Amino acid sequence: MKKIICLLLCAAMLTGLCLTSYAADPDNLPALKEKFKDAEGPETNGMKIDYVYYKPENAKGGKLPLVIYFHGAGQGSEPRAQIEENNFPLWASDEIQKRFTGGGAYLLVPRSHEENGEHWDDKYVECVKATIDDFIAKNPGKIDLRRIYVGGFSMGGKMTLKMASSYPDYFAAAFPLCPAYEPSDEQIEALADMPVWLIVSRFDIIAGYYTFSEKIWEQLCEKTNVPEKCRLTLFGRVKYPDGKNCQSNHYVWFALANDLFTYDEGKYPKAVTTDANGKEIELKNPDGVVKWLCGFRSDYTGEKAGPNGTLEGNPDEGYGRMTRIIKTLFPIIGDAVKTFFANTYSAIKNFFCFC
Repeated sequence: MKKIICLLLCAAMLTGLCLTSYAADPDNLPALKEKFKDAEGPETNGMKIDYVYYKPENAKGGKLPLVIYFHGAGQGSEPRAQIEENNFPLWASDEIQKRFTGGGAYLLVPRSHEENGEHWDDKYVECVKATIDDFIAKNPGKIDLRRIYVGGFSMGGKMTLKMASSYPDYFAAAFPLCPAYEPSDEQIEALADMPVWLIVSRFDIIAGYYTFSEKIWEQLCEKTNVPEKCRLTLFGRVKYPDGKNCQSNHYVWFALANDLFTYDEGKYPKAVTTDANGKEIELKNPDGVVKWLCGFRSDYTGEKAGPNGTLEGNPDEGYGRMTRIIKTLFPIIGDAVKTFFANTYSAIKNFFCFC
């Protein structure tokens, strides 16, 4: 039975990953992606990572926040894939940028080198931190060190929790989406003073509430010292911002990219938000994730530091193992699908020719 369930989950994940992305704003999104520039971080422990970044264009002046965003599985195969395969670039739009205190925010989107079979492995933690530090050094006096925020979806949600728990004094707040990860008690304890906003669907069978996030949220509620600052947005059936059903209940990032509001800036359907005290929070435009982030500052002043040792926790091989199974099954499933359609086409053709 366990093998059957595992295969069903793999098939569901494969379907979700292979479907074409739904552009939130087909007319504007390509132009926003072009605003992201390419760069590479410094060599750290024998490795480098590439990333894309956005610099605010219409800010009012002064130091601005920096948002780090981690992509999910299947979106790190080549440079720029981390923004070409999703719609996080909407955070570079005038509408979202003006919601940040000061009129804008720097955006940095690193890439896990999936072409090498790497999926935000532990070795990326120090390398990403060095890359962020290097980016800040290249923009002297422009980034507010007390307002560095970190988030990401699915596999990127895993990396969000790794980074936030490894450097809890560095990040002011974290927003993991459907994280495919089982953090250790030590990692959760490291987040005790950090505001965390968890976004996930109860119907997501890939990395949903019941597969990972329920335990994470229970741990956070138990350990956090700031329950009124932590939030959980729990979706039922996940919708696109226009109200249509998403192709997968894993796609909560479409809501995040629109700051948890619909195209007409209304309340996002099938979503309920509560804090760690269990109090329901009604989101009203424009007070979404961005406004929440802007309410927090860390005590970080620029001191150099390595990870605090919490990286070693529960092994996260489950998600990696699932990925390897999918890679193995992909050609088999692909051939089966092609054979099915070929036989179906042939049968239909023969039927009509006979008629």
